[in-house]
Amino acid sequence: MPDDGNAAYGHKSFKRSKSHFADRITADGRDGWPVEAGRYRLVVSRACPWASRAVISRRLLGLEDTLSMAVADPIQDDRSWRFTLDPDGRDPVLGIRFLAEAYDAREKDAPGGVSVPAIVDVPSGQLVTNDFQRITLDLATEWTALHRDGAPDLYPRELRSEIDTVMAEVYKDVNNGVYAAGFAVDQEEYEAACTGVFRRLELLAGRLEGQRYLVGDTITEADIRLFTTLVRFDAVYHGHFKCNLWKLAENPVLWAYARDLYQTPGFGDTVDFDHIKRHYHQVHTGINPTGIVPLGPDLSGWRSPHDRERLGGRPFGTGTPPGPVPAAEEV
Repeated sequence: MPDDGNAAYGHKSFKRSKSHFADRITADGRDGWPVEAGRYRLVVSRACPWASRAVISRRLLGLEDTLSMAVADPIQDDRSWRFTLDPDGRDPVLGIRFLAEAYDAREKDAPGGVSVPAIVDVPSGQLVTNDFQRITLDLATEWTALHRDGAPDLYPRELRSEIDTVMAEVYKDVNNGVYAAGFAVDQEEYEAACTGVFRRLELLAGRLEGQRYLVGDTITEADIRLFTTLVRFDAVYHGHFKCNLWKLAENPVLWAYARDLYQTPGFGDTVDFDHIKRHYHQVHTGINPTGIVPLGPDLSGWRSPHDRERLGGRPFGTGTPPGPVPAAEEV
């Protein structure tokens, strides 16, 4: 987040900070952080698309019992993510009020701000990583010994080159593009970003017209990364970020694709539209100074039939869907 607080949103051009803490949790522990059941805590916000990637991956892979999860309040103050949803305003496992405390335990006044997703080492209380680009890839490839039976392969080796290419395009033009448009400080900057968003969405719609998923015939990391932007599109990006050439619900291919994923276990059951809407509209006071949260859009369409099964594909490959959401994590 900006150094000068929430009011800075909308008054300075958007530039996503590079993750300062890029240590990896790996099977061989080469960075000093070995994969270990119960040792780490994933800190997320259900409002944040980058954190939502990790929430979905963790659920699809069945890591709920081995990687605990803390959910931050969707409304930040100028100290960033806080645990005011928990009793006494403290995370019950880490014992801290603000995620910043775990950052400070690792390195005082580190650059880049306090972001989610973040993984914290529970015994030391120190942040391990806030590398949102790498966390989910490592959950898929380094945590395999702890995956549930029937977990899907979200980053299959034979498709990684194509997945990486698609994800890079989606990241630049869509995941990041909506923010570049929303935080633009002049007309030219806004129009360039907004045009780029919709140009890429049209290309993605063309790709998905004849295939159920972005790469191959199963869900991969690429689908997770596109979904977390699409599910927020009509609720916040269309109005709040002025990405309004058309709504997701007005694009038959992308709307059906997004609904297909939403109705797949592990996707829609992790989405909290209340957190999403309140975060964007109440935190970004430079864009929405009144803090008023819109009543719409109508969300009932997310459960409507999508007819994407006709394209074939196997959502979980040779695996199986995840089980019920743990009661403590129900949205």
